[in-house]
Amino acid sequence: MKNRKLAHSHFFLSIFSIFFLPYSCTPKKSEKQSVDNYNVAAYIWPSCHHDKRFGDMLWPEGTGEWEIIKKGTPRFEGHYQPKVPLWGYEMDDDPAVMERWIDAATDHGVNVFIFDWYWFDGGPFLESSLNNGFLKAKNNEKMKFYVMWANHTVKRNYWNVYAYGDDTSVLWEGPTDIENFKKVVQRTIDQYFKKPNYFKIDDMPVFYIFSPDNLVKGLGGLANTRDALAYFREETRKAGFPGMHLQFRAGGGMTPSLLGGDLSEGKSVNEIIEYLGVNSVTKYGWGPMEDYVKLGAETMKKREILDATLDVPYFPNVSIGWDDTPRFPHKGKEDITHSNKSPESFAAYLQKAKEYCDDRPEQPKLITIFSWNEWVEGSYLLPDMKYGFSHLEAVKKVMSGEYDKYPE
Repeated sequence: MKNRKLAHSHFFLSIFSIFFLPYSCTPKKSEKQSVDNYNVAAYIWPSCHHDKRFGDMLWPEGTGEWEIIKKGTPRFEGHYQPKVPLWGYEMDDDPAVMERWIDAATDHGVNVFIFDWYWFDGGPFLESSLNNGFLKAKNNEKMKFYVMWANHTVKRNYWNVYAYGDDTSVLWEGPTDIENFKKVVQRTIDQYFKKPNYFKIDDMPVFYIFSPDNLVKGLGGLANTRDALAYFREETRKAGFPGMHLQFRAGGGMTPSLLGGDLSEGKSVNEIIEYLGVNSVTKYGWGPMEDYVKLGAETMKKREILDATLDVPYFPNVSIGWDDTPRFPHKGKEDITHSNKSPESFAAYLQKAKEYCDDRPEQPKLITIFSWNEWVEGSYLLPDMKYGFSHLEAVKKVMSGEYDKYPE
């Protein structure tokens, strides 16, 4: 079980400081924790550009998912739809756009981007935001990045219900066979791991898998999955790294799980972690609930259970909210997060995530945020016409130590 932070006695330290340390009325700079001590990682959903492989099929207007975002409509009084970006409908594969994103992020304490990354029909999808945008940005050395393999199944009408109506047939399967898995491994190592600003833990490049279920399904069981991951680690070592840091997305409700149903083959969550060599766990978002504060409180309970259960680090996640109504015309008030949702409430839960990190000095200080630019799901740090820079300013205030001026 992970080490816990030891309790410290403050009495003798206070006596020592009174008699032996020089007194000053001016707080020392070292008393404030630097934002550089933390890795604040925001997810990037890279859909707002024209994808060469499948863009014509999904979003024929040529602007990616902006086509859908603009069609958002209010479902009740006070419902903010459509979302309107302060900087306009920018293409996320434009290096100039990404340069401004990098400056805005790093100026406010966000220093890592996690790119949603796809592999469908034997090839990549929505890769240009990372390849042509971020990696060609002149200032990308300021920012670390890593990839989350978004290996989920996609139904035909999921990303454009206006074109495909009620057609819920499967467009792309999330599970991937070993042949394609090896292609993913080589592409990831060659294109991303070798970049100097790729995010690493203990010098190991982090590879994040969204759906452990689909990983195991596609590879044909736990034993085959273990062998495939061993191959990934060996290829990573051949590339000059000490190994690969494998990160899974946590599932389940109040009972922690990484694999659903029979996929666990009777193994407990920690037995799966050991068997597959999982190094850490986090979440993507919080999901839908009408009241943001209640949702946050529930998420914190889940966080406590995960932390107490898992034999590997759990990295806290903070969500800005949830509203995917532009994708689903039938959804209403009960399907989105709208009550008590504000930059202030987001800041409060980000502060709790920061405190969680501070209480666990034995593990890296990594916080994941949903998200940087999920306009279509109503969760974004980027400035818009309603909140301006408020969410980014909240990150800066929390991570710089200015938010809570009365720490314990």
